[in-house]
Amino acid sequence: MNTHEPNEAEWSEAWASLQFDNRFTSCLPPDPETSNETRQVYEACYSRVRPLKFSAPSLVAYSPEMARQLGLPESLLGSSQFAEVFGGGRVLPDMDPFAMCYGGHQFGNWAGQLGDGRAINLGEVIDVDGHHQTLQLKGAGPTPYSRFADGLAVLRSSVREFLCSEAMHHLGVPTTRALSLVLTGDRVTRDMFYDGHPQQEPGAVVCRVAPSFVRLGSFQIFASRGDIETLRTLTDYTIRNDFPHLLASQTAPGKETYQEFFAEVCQRTAELMVHWMRVGFVHGVMNTDNLSILGLTIDYGPYGWLEDYDPNWTPNTTDAQGRRYRYGHQPQIAQWNLAQFAGALLPLVDGDVESMQAGLKLYVETFEDGWHAMMSAKLGLDRFEPASDPELFGDLLEVLSLAETDMTLFYRLLADLPCDSPETTLPASDPETNRQRWMRSMNAAYYSPDEVSSDAMTKTLRWWERYRERLAAANIDEAQRNTRMNRINPLYVLRNYLAQLAIDRSEQGDHAGVWELLEVLRNPYEVQSGREAFAEKRPEWARHRAGCSMLSCSS
Repeated sequence: MNTHEPNEAEWSEAWASLQFDNRFTSCLPPDPETSNETRQVYEACYSRVRPLKFSAPSLVAYSPEMARQLGLPESLLGSSQFAEVFGGGRVLPDMDPFAMCYGGHQFGNWAGQLGDGRAINLGEVIDVDGHHQTLQLKGAGPTPYSRFADGLAVLRSSVREFLCSEAMHHLGVPTTRALSLVLTGDRVTRDMFYDGHPQQEPGAVVCRVAPSFVRLGSFQIFASRGDIETLRTLTDYTIRNDFPHLLASQTAPGKETYQEFFAEVCQRTAELMVHWMRVGFVHGVMNTDNLSILGLTIDYGPYGWLEDYDPNWTPNTTDAQGRRYRYGHQPQIAQWNLAQFAGALLPLVDGDVESMQAGLKLYVETFEDGWHAMMSAKLGLDRFEPASDPELFGDLLEVLSLAETDMTLFYRLLADLPCDSPETTLPASDPETNRQRWMRSMNAAYYSPDEVSSDAMTKTLRWWERYRERLAAANIDEAQRNTRMNRINPLYVLRNYLAQLAIDRSEQGDHAGVWELLEVLRNPYEVQSGREAFAEKRPEWARHRAGCSMLSCSS
């Protein structure tokens, strides 16, 4: 980390590298009220608001890749000025801070106005590739949309958001990014378990980065109020700036453009769902206000990673009873959310429900095609065979659920398991030998290998034999299979207990754990010597420990 403190001349030159153009606030209707008080905001896409100035901002970590993408010079990184700006305490002259107005369905129910309750957009910049990026602080203070909250965030949730944003990027999953994580120097009161025992925790701010933070709920709020003028203004703005290819030679969007816009959002969202399912990510709070218009993973709250394969698992304690946002239900929830988005856009397409249904149909087709291609790749196959592979995939998922099986390790170990050599022939007359051969290679993927039932093993070995036959029929050799599988199946993911260990150290003033975990997650598909501890099953002590399994929305 750089510790050089720039002088005033260097300071001015360094910040000049951020080229602000702030097109969101210059093109869309603002809230005419200027007071930062909780209220309903009408006929406006945002409210101008300034971040709080905290007592002693200090840097915990930053993303070198994101800093380079924004064109920030090395002299600035790690300096006190850097922490002050991205902790919210210093607003640069070209910034135009604001909070967005939006609504949404939460857990299937319309919640009305929501908005950026603890997110403040500093402004929009043009990065080194000429792309627009919005800089957004999470936890920098209250806004008119904070309702009964304080607009702040604590270190534990901020570490998780910072690390997961970058981890997902390096996994190849579309996502918002994170530039920095800053301690505020102030304490924040949170009741982590909602049990009437609030505690003081260290406050923190994450600087999130994305081309746009507009979400499905951004359109829903205006449709719900019958404010078609603002709905049209926001939709036209979004198409012009984020989907310009849909306009072609047109000067303004029309009905067909809106239909194409909806269809592309459906397609991007389907592709995102395939990625989530591929790596075992569970969002935990898939409300319509938490789905990006760009098909990015957005708003990292009580998320989690599948460790033992359980399609009914949710990381969100608030969702523990209904399990609406469980892993295996995410594709259906995304489709439901898109249907609500379609309803919001209906006034712009003259109520043409059929055209919106075409977009939803595209979602289903895109997801199904993507799922088949993804599962084929996870198993090292060269293509999807519709006649046989759906059954092969379905039986595999059943096998994964028969015993407590670590999903991430299963695929990595399977890639190394010889499938075409003579010694792996499976004589049906010798089930014990078959079991020994499988367990010798796959033992580390099971949480309780000695407790794998004979029925589970029989079904597993039957699946393995069919898988080997499929590979042989396609003439896929071991080297090809291993390369394909390890290219799409990560070895390192942000397991909740690993994040919690880094949080524990950081809360004691030792941020090395955050940096080390960030470094490991930069190369999730490559074996990293000396980093074996980051690619192990969840230890037993972490099974029920707070922060290592399910999480609340308390911060």
